[in-house]
Amino acid sequence: MRKERPGRRPAMDITEPQRRTLKEICDYIALNGYPPTINDLAEILGISCASTHDQVNHLVRKGYLRRDSGKARGLNVIRKPGDGVTDSAIADLIPVPIVGTVAAGQPIFAVENIIGEALVEGRLVRTGRCYALKIAGDSMTGVGIQEGDLVIVRQQPVAENGDIVVALLGDEATVKKLYIRDAQIELRPANPAYRPIPVDPEAEFRILGKVVAVRRPNLGGIS
Repeated sequence: MRKERPGRRPAMDITEPQRRTLKEICDYIALNGYPPTINDLAEILGISCASTHDQVNHLVRKGYLRRDSGKARGLNVIRKPGDGVTDSAIADLIPVPIVGTVAAGQPIFAVENIIGEALVEGRLVRTGRCYALKIAGDSMTGVGIQEGDLVIVRQQPVAENGDIVVALLGDEATVKKLYIRDAQIELRPANPAYRPIPVDPEAEFRILGKVVAVRRPNLGGIS
């Protein structure tokens, strides 16, 4: 009786089109902080939604993506391909709340403040609780923070000279560079069109957190 040969293991390498699809998903998440929809991805790839679904399904079957059912932005990268070999490193993305209006006396994470979620790398949030804040205005363009960007903020009540912080001055939250010299505190913009804001010792002032990353969303909703 002839001895059976062991069956061949299914190939889990990905094709070049699948590799490009995975790369575009990773790039989109890195830029925006959340995954693309199938429509977003189809537009980026320049192919039909049906073909994009097919590419995504192959990547799910091969263990590179996980899809959360019921979510338009439910694609999660769980493995990345290396140079010719499979890299088993897990893509460590953690959701943080996107905070809208922050008022004096109101907790940052009050339900009425939360307007969505953003995905950020786990390394950014392991040292403390984090949140995202959408930027309005152009006072920080000199450090690469544009209007409409999301800044990822680690919640902390103190900061060092030169840190970019979210500060609450009275009832208004602002993102500025912290300047401390002796007993003098200023909140400095990174745009010469704006003047520094001196903090009066009698003013209601507190640090809400330190900016640890910036995300620039494309047009589209936030999950």
